[in-house]
Amino acid sequence: MNLTKVDYKDTRQFSSLFLDYINGKDQLREFYGERPDVNSFKDQIAKKSFSPESRKILCQVLEEQYQNLKFSEAVRQNLDLLEDSNTFTVTTGHQLNIFTGPLYFIYKIVTVINICKQLKAAYPDKNFVPVYWMASEDHDFDEISYFRLNGKKHQWKTEQKGAVGRFNPKELKDIVDAVPGMPEFFREAYLKHNNLTDAVRYYVNELFGRYGLIAVDGDSPALKKLFVPVIEEDVFRHTANDLVEKQSGKLDKLGYKTQVYPRAINFFYLDEGLRSRIVEEDGKFKVLDTTLEFTEEEMRSLISSHPERFSPNVVLRPVYEECVLPNLAYIGGPAEVIYWLQLKPVFDHHNITFPIVMPRSFALVIPKNISSKWEKTHLAVNDIFLDKDDLYKKAVKEHSTRDIHLNGQMEEILMQFEKIKAQAAEIDPTLAPHVEAQQVKTKKKLESIEKKFVRAEKRHQADRLRQIEAVLDELFPNGSPQERVDNFLNFYQSDPSFIDQLITYFEPFDYRFNVLIDG
Repeated sequence: MNLTKVDYKDTRQFSSLFLDYINGKDQLREFYGERPDVNSFKDQIAKKSFSPESRKILCQVLEEQYQNLKFSEAVRQNLDLLEDSNTFTVTTGHQLNIFTGPLYFIYKIVTVINICKQLKAAYPDKNFVPVYWMASEDHDFDEISYFRLNGKKHQWKTEQKGAVGRFNPKELKDIVDAVPGMPEFFREAYLKHNNLTDAVRYYVNELFGRYGLIAVDGDSPALKKLFVPVIEEDVFRHTANDLVEKQSGKLDKLGYKTQVYPRAINFFYLDEGLRSRIVEEDGKFKVLDTTLEFTEEEMRSLISSHPERFSPNVVLRPVYEECVLPNLAYIGGPAEVIYWLQLKPVFDHHNITFPIVMPRSFALVIPKNISSKWEKTHLAVNDIFLDKDDLYKKAVKEHSTRDIHLNGQMEEILMQFEKIKAQAAEIDPTLAPHVEAQQVKTKKKLESIEKKFVRAEKRHQADRLRQIEAVLDELFPNGSPQERVDNFLNFYQSDPSFIDQLITYFEPFDYRFNVLIDG
């Protein structure tokens, strides 16, 4: 593959808040800790506080979660290294999408692996372990229930309810059997495990275990025990709600659109077949859509004895991750980067080190058959990201043998109006607005003529434009970025080295968009 880098802003895929954060805009400085730069990790390492007791519990939990899994020497080494106080993690998180879901799930994990490699080179006396935080407690099944392969949508339908990590995945047999060339590790994952969490851990280990990736399942009583002080504070004092609302208000005043909205209580009640919001009403704590309710005394007792029944929402899940991991940085997509900026006061309040927030690597993969079509257009790689109408105009202009623009002529005519307007003002000042109005009308008519020239030329070049449209349909299915729609099997089935190539090409501290061209 050949690699081309494109500036984020030139892809038209990122918000102003995301771009301003990456570019280090001064007005955002109070919303995060250290900058997302390799040199910032020296201070981040010095700041990170993680108790020996918490480390011991984490290692015990991971040994339990990995006990039935055959894993690589790299994983064994990292599990052992996590016992060392000089070992830190770099984390990304994602839902348990079936068959990995969209491409960017793969890109997230490749990013954390490569960051750990670069950090080890920069700080050889420390150890860095890449972590995938499994969103096993999430209950939004619709978001994880499908994947798109070769233009076809494959969907899991089930009557199971509650946290998706507890779903039985054997229902996926029909999809496993229906997809030609389905890798054996997916068959093993879904048909030989009793819950989706174990299935995902299995295939993630098959894909990334050789790089030492550790998958962490937060649905753990022992880990939740470490989180009890935060649970109590949120349930009884609603601190996070106030802090995040205030922080979001600051971002709103700066003209930025925020991503997450806190609640008075930012926890769900978690049990078999159930994950539902906890609310406080009439002096009692109730679980929505159930008959469950608790007095304050009962709720305090429940938090103490069964913290595993409290599942944080998007506001407090990041705090939970940083509470139970010796973590230095969190890697996320554009929306994730933005909502982390809303959360820093919550970390400060609980004296938990705010991680370095880094964007994952972004990519567009252009297969050989598509790249050959694009080459025939004689357009630049950057042009792929243009608005479709602007792209067509540029293509028409590049290939036209006729002059289809009023180059210089429009300006010349409008300059004549400027002279006439000046002349009119000398004769009678009231005439100048009339001349200016005629100038505006003339400009609109000339622009209309030029548009007709372009439309006529588009008809002459219809075949070329259809070819461009076919390329765009492949690379931006349904108008969305490829990485948010297509599954990695689109490339992995024909090239099992696909992930290895991503490991080679992605540079996590180079904040530009990767275009990988097979040709």
